[in-house]
Amino acid sequence: MTSDENDLPDIIDVVMEMGRVPEEPPVQAPSPPLPMAAKETGRLPGHLEALAGRARDYVEAASSANTRRAYASDWRHFASWCRRQRIELLPPDPQVVGLYITACASGKATGDRKPNSVSTIERRLSSLTWNYAQRGQKLDRRDRHIATVMAGVRNKHAAPPRQKEAVMPEDLIAMLETLDRGTLRGLRDRAMLLLGFAGGLRRSEIVGLDVGRDQTQDGRGWIEILDKGMLVTLRGKTGWREVEVGRGSSDATCPIVALETWLKFARIAHGPLFRRVTGQGKAVGADRLNDQEVARLVKRTALAAGVRGDLPEGQRGLMFAGHSLRAGLASSAEVDERYVQKQLGHASAEMTRKYQRRRDRFRVNLTKASGL
Repeated sequence: MTSDENDLPDIIDVVMEMGRVPEEPPVQAPSPPLPMAAKETGRLPGHLEALAGRARDYVEAASSANTRRAYASDWRHFASWCRRQRIELLPPDPQVVGLYITACASGKATGDRKPNSVSTIERRLSSLTWNYAQRGQKLDRRDRHIATVMAGVRNKHAAPPRQKEAVMPEDLIAMLETLDRGTLRGLRDRAMLLLGFAGGLRRSEIVGLDVGRDQTQDGRGWIEILDKGMLVTLRGKTGWREVEVGRGSSDATCPIVALETWLKFARIAHGPLFRRVTGQGKAVGADRLNDQEVARLVKRTALAAGVRGDLPEGQRGLMFAGHSLRAGLASSAEVDERYVQKQLGHASAEMTRKYQRRRDRFRVNLTKASGL
């Protein structure tokens, strides 16, 4: 693998580029010159190394770990395709990128088994734009070789998104019954399912929670247990938001009771809320769970509980993931839509309706209302 594929420029260049929007011309503001030692040797003076380390932390904080992994994976995919075609990665060539998009859409990029979806291709294009920007070079997505091909790909291959099945309350109760209440892992998983459902939380939001405020560097929120429920403070894509989780009608289905039980027996009073259970299920580690664990938990318990048992198991396995919890709350909560919208953190009611899998689509009948 060549250095062009992996080596990013000095962190100072990266930090400068992070402030730029790839689609717009760069701001023509003068930048302070690097110290002479940095120019000549490629290294920062010793008294700036600590500051550069902090800058690296801020660079990582600018995007989520999932986004960084996706961008790195897409760059490797593009680099592999370029090697196979004997094309140089640098400098960015819109015509080459247009051909790469075509290869992705036709399923002929680096031996892909099937064509990439439109959403995947759009993500790959965003990844290339970002990666080139970090190398100090601009990829113009408005160039006709890219924009025209991408428009054709959307027109020909765009399809409605495949939504995950909503986990309804009766489904969730059946899923909880598949977990062993006598084990730490079972207590943890019960708390994750109930909190994820009642809070309408994303899987990354569930595992990103800490017990309290400002307890870990990678934490993305914390909880506060009150008499009537629990306040969850989250750092999302658009800033901070608060989610109120009320107590359940019974202890068996109450997310607060489930969480308090997990914290008590896991002896957690500080740091990550949901952690790995180690030592053959008898000890709790210090490491935070990966968000993929939530998706696996939802899928595993849904299959074990026989949710959508009318379908073949192979098809059922593709229907459930972390978003099934959010969709379940949106689809089952019998309250004014604006409360569901607030709970899910959506900017529009239209986005909330996309999560309502089993809502009454014909509650407002315009045919009858028009007099027919």
